[in-house]
Amino acid sequence: MSTTRTENMAGRPWRLQDAKARFSEVVRLAQQAGPQRVTVRGRDAVVVVSSQEYDRLRHSETGAALVRAMADPRARKLDMEHAKVTPPVRDVKL
Repeated sequence: MSTTRTENMAGRPWRLQDAKARFSEVVRLAQQAGPQRVTVRGRDAVVVVSSQEYDRLRHSETGAALVRAMADPRARKLDMEHAKVTPPVRDVKL
């Protein structure tokens, strides 16, 4: 069973000169096999990811949108009631 150079390169970082020379392969692998690291002088420089992965990472909400919405002056005029909830309490033997 022989492995192609593409299969060997899928999990390894690309040197910048190799990534430039074989950019279409780097892009294809980013789409099919996942993110592709590119190094400059032996150090990680960039990661090439598919557009779907980039969009997924970029749109993951962390609550920042909610904080911005609540900071909006229009939100201060809202009359919000806080429901008081009393959780059930159970007896515990000590």
